[in-house]
Amino acid sequence: MEPLSEKQIRSSFVNCTKGEASRLRLPSDFTELPWGDLDFLGWVDPGAPLRAHLVLPRGDGPLGITLRVPAVGRASAVKSSLCQICLTGHASSGVTLLVAPLAGARGREGNTVGTYLCSDLACPLYVRGKRQPKLRSGRYEESLTLDERIARMAANLDAFVAKVTAG
Repeated sequence: MEPLSEKQIRSSFVNCTKGEASRLRLPSDFTELPWGDLDFLGWVDPGAPLRAHLVLPRGDGPLGITLRVPAVGRASAVKSSLCQICLTGHASSGVTLLVAPLAGARGREGNTVGTYLCSDLACPLYVRGKRQPKLRSGRYEESLTLDERIARMAANLDAFVAKVTAG
């Protein structure tokens, strides 16, 4: 992924207001991000830990999605141990249900779509072996090549983003 500026990131969001995008906080390590190892930028908002953000490169510019952790006591109490984007296995606290308001009028009406994601949104680093999950039973081994795992992750993320942006 090519490095992005703060302005590019803030103007990329499709499922929140311009005011919300202007108030979000960038990752605390923004200036040191390993852009060459990222297929997308994902982070938990340092100023609002129940909010997270994804920014994906697209041919016509970056596309940003804002996410949130559902209210406690509802579906958020259910945890998965497998990220649905990168298929990395984690201890149950390593994967969180995150929901995204739909883009446009349907999102303003409160409609959302959710998926289980690595809690730290570092899927590209897990796929590349640059970060290791904390598993109780050891790491899952796959026979796919790195390029195949990256392509699978991109396809899973694209499918989720298509649900968020569908008209």
